[in-house]
Formats: sequence, C-alpha cells, structure tokens
Amino acid sequence: MNAKESATDKRCPWCLGSPAYIEYHDREWGVPVHDDRVLFEFLVLEGAQAGLSWSTILAKRENYRRLFARFDPAKVARFTPAKVEKLLLDPGIVRNRLKVVGTVRNAKAFLAVQKEFGTFDAYAWAFVGGKPIVNARRSMKDVPASTPESDAFSKDLKKRGFTFVGSTILYAFMQATGMVDDHLLDCPFHSRRRR
Repeated sequence: MNAKESATDKRCPWCLGSPAYIEYHDREWGVPVHDDRVLFEFLVLEGAQAGLSWSTILAKRENYRRLFARFDPAKVARFTPAKVEKLLLDPGIVRNRLKVVGTVRNAKAFLAVQKEFGTFDAYAWAFVGGKPIVNARRSMKDVPASTPESDAFSKDLKKRGFTFVGSTILYAFMQATGMVDDHLLDCPFHSRRRR
C-alpha cells in the first residue's frame, strides 16, 4: 500500500460501497456550495432520495440533469402537467408523481426565495450564520439525522411552500452542500485536515 492509499483508507465509511460513492465523497460532499443552480440540484436530488438509497440517486443524476433542464429553476418552474406526465414515463428518474410534481412546485418556491433574498444561497446559508458548521464526529453513530438548524431550515421552507424538505432531508442537503462538515475527524477530507 502506498502513502496515498494509506492516507485515504480512513474515509467516512458510508462512502466505501462503490467507486461512484467514493468519488462523490471525495469531490463534492461537504464542499461549500454557493451556486444557486447547484443548490437547486441538491434540493431536487435530496428530495428524490426520500425513502431510497443515495446510490440510486447518484446512478440517476445525469438523467435528472438532462430531464430537469440542467436544474435551471426558472425552466423547471414552467414545466406543464403534460411535461410532468412525460417525465413520469422515463425510467431514468424516480417515477414518483408526488416527487416530480413537488420538484416543479419547489422550483416556483425557489424563484420566490431568490426574488426576496437576491439569491437562494444568501437565504440558505443564513441558517448556519453564513459559514460552515464544522463538526468533530469520531464515528458514524455520532452523526445525527437532523439538528436544530435543519429543523429551522425545514420549517421555513415548508412555510414558503416547498415540499420534500423534512428536517432529515434538509440535514442531508446541508451536509452535501458544505453548510455542515460531517466528515469524520480521521477522514482526510475533513476540513481541518484539508487545510
């Protein structure tokens, strides 16, 4: 085993199931995102995951990008009922009517947040005081399913008309977009070790 392999063999254990999981963990998970289109993408994907595995969603991610206008919320907000019916026939996504209709609804709500706050980024990051919450988790059992911050974020999104934004989904969104760093302390991708 070379030095690089020994440095990365302590990755967060949840990602060790497949090369796609490892790549996602190493390149994206926990990296702060400030691009509204990427934030919308993760909002859609985390909502689509509800009740499913993240590996299922990762495998369908390119299909989601293609079918949901590369996650342009203005375009998705204009999807018609006929477009929704067409999407529900495509096996490249999770064909759950509530989730697909919810994505269109969320796009409209996302645009309303942008109008009110200038960007969804400014709105979302306010829930963590504008900077990542860097946790010091030693094992996966120390990582909660939700936090007071995800509870507040979820409650506010629901008030604004979003759907599939429960606190657990929102905490996963916060982890994915780097609002929270939940890489384990001995993971080489924990922000303290990346410096």
